[in-house]
Amino acid sequence: MNTKRRYVYFVAIVFVIILGLASRKYGELLLPTFLAEHAGDALWAMMVYFGFRFLFVQKGILTAVMLSILFSFSIEFSQMYRADWINQLRNTIIGALILGKGFLLVDLVRYTLGIMFGTILDKLFKQLR
Repeated sequence: MNTKRRYVYFVAIVFVIILGLASRKYGELLLPTFLAEHAGDALWAMMVYFGFRFLFVQKGILTAVMLSILFSFSIEFSQMYRADWINQLRNTIIGALILGKGFLLVDLVRYTLGIMFGTILDKLFKQLR
């Protein structure tokens, strides 16, 4: 049972990563302005949520929500730390995708909404299984 659930969460992670990267690359061309501006961060947080569901498949949804918020908010607040070594990491593609570039209060809202939407999708798919 847990193997099947892990597989579902793994597929969700990969799918959300693809959507998130596409939203960054093609968002301005294909999405309404509002979605193009906000979708990437919300999808990043949704990926974090599905990642915690994958890692802790036997735990409840609330655990994944709390860990996702803690992780996402920690990453965002860490962007206020501007030491040279971490700025060099942030200047790489993978570093920018994981750590971000600079603190924005609106990102906390985006993360929260992405986690909430991931939770809703999780519950909907759970009912279908």
